[in-house]
Amino acid sequence: MRVIVISLGIVAGLYIAAAAAMFTFQRQLQYFPSQRGPSPAEVGFDGATEYALIAGDGTRIVLWFAPAPPGAATILYFQGNGGEIADRRDRWAAYRAAGLGVAFLSYRGYGGSAGSPTEVGLHDDAATVYDWLMAQGVAADRLALVGESLGTGVAVRLAADRPIGALLLEAPYTAIVDIAAETYPWLPVRLLMLDQYRSIDHIARIKAPLFVTHGEADGVIPFRFGKALFDAAPDPKEFLAAPRTGHNDLFGPSTWAAEMAFLAGVLPQE
Repeated sequence: MRVIVISLGIVAGLYIAAAAAMFTFQRQLQYFPSQRGPSPAEVGFDGATEYALIAGDGTRIVLWFAPAPPGAATILYFQGNGGEIADRRDRWAAYRAAGLGVAFLSYRGYGGSAGSPTEVGLHDDAATVYDWLMAQGVAADRLALVGESLGTGVAVRLAADRPIGALLLEAPYTAIVDIAAETYPWLPVRLLMLDQYRSIDHIARIKAPLFVTHGEADGVIPFRFGKALFDAAPDPKEFLAAPRTGHNDLFGPSTWAAEMAFLAGVLPQE
């Protein structure tokens, strides 16, 4: 009996230690920023000007912006959890080729921006950039938010809190905590996770036209999570399933072309 008690104690101790480590280092497991921080010109971002903005909590964040031609829409893009905006030149070029204004936010802790990423911080960054764009004369009904992976949670929350023209989500989720709970079933993730990005709690407040696309072979954010978020959203909305498409394979020219076609049908035309 003594051996059993000791063994159970060891197992319990190991479990507590593992849970404590996961709690302590959870943000290192959630965010994977790079901090090269080149200028837009150094990495070939045509027409981009870099601006330094100060978020609501005083954190300095970087924005790359190219204004829209008269009467055209503007894209405000929120990246996924890896790398930095300098890695997304092809996406920038696709938006520019479509005749759109483009704004790429570098989250706090990512390429050129100060601070460290947190859910509260990223929402603060997004609101700061939105307010700045409004001050530059960008019309809310001509502003389209594009969220990629992690960035879909940032885009959903901003769209719920501010007027916009359209919301486009690539590989979204109901909540990141839902994915984490499935990945770590042995942990009380819902109690321990700090940055849960509960898009499902905000999607019903979206008043703009919604476009969602998701890869059916996505092994990072399973397809059913994106479809569940879409199903919970109000109309008008459109869902595009991408057969045999994995997570990172979704973020490419065919997706961007579908988004541009959607925008052409829902945003005001001049």
